[in-house]
Amino acid sequence: MSRPPFPPFNADTAMQKVRLAEDAWNGQDPEKVAQAYTPDSRWRNRSEFIRGQEEIVTFLMRKWEREQEYRLIKELWAFQDERIAVRFAYEWRDQSGQWFRSHGNENWAFDEEGLMRYRVASINDQPIAATDRLFHWAAGRRPDSHPGLSALGL
Repeated sequence: MSRPPFPPFNADTAMQKVRLAEDAWNGQDPEKVAQAYTPDSRWRNRSEFIRGQEEIVTFLMRKWEREQEYRLIKELWAFQDERIAVRFAYEWRDQSGQWFRSHGNENWAFDEEGLMRYRVASINDQPIAATDRLFHWAAGRRPDSHPGLSALGL
C-alpha cells in the first residue's frame, strides 16, 4: 500500500500531505485514517503511546466519541526529506456542552511509500465560549474558502 505524495518532500508536496491529513481527520473515519500509517506506526499523543494501526483505530474511536463536533485545521510548519512538522488547532465540545480549542504541534516521519511511520503530538486544550468559536463549516472537509490558522490569527 502506498499514499502519495512520497518523500523527499518539497514545499508543494509537503503542503499537499498536510491538507490530506487534515481532510482525513475531519472525516472522522478511524479505519480510513489508520490506513495512512504504517502497520507498526508509533505515536505519542499527549501522554499516550500508541503502536500500530489497530491501536490507532481504537484511540481515534475513543477520541471522537469524547470530542464532539470536531473541526481541525493544520498548517505546514517545516519539512525536510521524509519529515514534516505541522501546527494545528481544532475545536470541539464535550458531552456537557463545554467548547474547547485545542492547539498543538506534530512531528511526522514517513516511509518511502508515503505512509506515516512516526507521529509525535503535543496538545493543549483551551476552554472557550461557543461564541468564540472560529471554525464554522459542516462536518467533513474544511472548505477551501475557510481561512487557515494564520489568517485567523491563531
